[in-house]
Amino acid sequence: METVGRMNLGSQGLQVSKQGLGCMGMSAFYGPAKPESHMIDLIHHAIDKAGVTFLDTSDVYGPFTNEILIGKALVGKKRDRVQLATKFGCSFEEGGRVAIRGDPEYVRAACEASLERLQVDYIDLYYQHRTDTKVPIEVTMMELKKLVDEGKIRYIGLSEASASTIRRANTVHPITAVQLEWSLWSRDAEEDIIPTCRELGIGIVTYSPLGRGFFLSGAKLVDNLADNDMRKNLPRFQPENLEHNKHIFERVNELAEKKGCSASQLALAWVHHQGADVCPIPGTTKIENLNQNVGALSVKLTESEMAELESLASDEGAVKGERHSAMKSTWKYSETPSLSSWKKE
Repeated sequence: METVGRMNLGSQGLQVSKQGLGCMGMSAFYGPAKPESHMIDLIHHAIDKAGVTFLDTSDVYGPFTNEILIGKALVGKKRDRVQLATKFGCSFEEGGRVAIRGDPEYVRAACEASLERLQVDYIDLYYQHRTDTKVPIEVTMMELKKLVDEGKIRYIGLSEASASTIRRANTVHPITAVQLEWSLWSRDAEEDIIPTCRELGIGIVTYSPLGRGFFLSGAKLVDNLADNDMRKNLPRFQPENLEHNKHIFERVNELAEKKGCSASQLALAWVHHQGADVCPIPGTTKIENLNQNVGALSVKLTESEMAELESLASDEGAVKGERHSAMKSTWKYSETPSLSSWKKE
C-alpha cells in the first residue's frame, strides 16, 4: 500500500509524517473505548505499513487511558521512528469538573505523568491543550522552556490559541506547531491564526479535518453514534442544523465521484493542499479507514477544483451551528493576563 512521506513541521527541526493519526477516539469522547488489542494493531499498522508515525494524544483522553494505550503499543518499537505529541492543560477536579491550568507546578507535574504513562524518556511535541486565561502565557511558556532544557520535551506547541497568544508565547521560546480545527466546514482560523503561524514559521496541525466524521458519511453519521458520543451534542449535528448541513456532504460526494475518490478523501485532500506546512491528523479506529485517509495524499486538486470545494461552505450561512459545543474553550476566548499585571496568588 501507499505510505506517507515526511515533512518539516514548523521551522525548529521537527520532522513528522505528512499525515498524523489522532488517537482520541480510540479511548474517549466518541463512544465507548475500543478493544485495546485492536487499537494496538491499528497503531502498529499505521507505523509499519502506512508510514503514519506522528501520533497525537492528550492526558485528558480517557482521562489518561489513551496515553497508556499508546505507551503499550510502542513497547519494542524504535523510539526515533515515532513522533509523539501529547497535551496538558485540562485538569479533572472534584465532581468531574474540568479546570484549565497553565501554572508552572501543574505543567511540570502533567509532563512527568505523561512521560510515565507513555513509557518514554521524552515527548516530541508537547502542546498546551487549552489556554489558561488566568495565567499569563509567558509564565506557562517559561516552565515549558525549562522542560525543553531538561530534555523532557523536544518541541512546544499550542492548541486553540489566539494570534496574540501565539505571538506572546513565541517571544519566550519558539513555538513549533499550533493545533487547530480546520476543514472544509471549519475555517474560522484562516483570517488571523493561519497567517500568524506562517509569519512566525510555525507548523499547522489540523484536528477534525473530516468534520468529526461528517465527510465520511454525511448525515448518516449521527444515526450510528453511541449514546455517550460527544458529537451528539455538537451544534452542527442537531436535527435543525443537520438538515441544512447534509447538503454540503452531498455536493462534496458528487465532486468526489467525478474525481474517482471518496468524499472523505476529497475533503482531506483539500486540507493537504493548503500548504506544505499543514499536517492533518484524522482519527480512526479502523484500519480500512486509515488506509483510505492515506490515499487522500494521492488526490491532486486543481485551483478550480479547490475553489469549487471552498464555495460549498464558505458563504455566510452555508454551515449552520458552531463548530464546537463549548466555543468558550476555543482560540476566540484564549487571551491571558499580561505578565506585568499578573500577581501569583
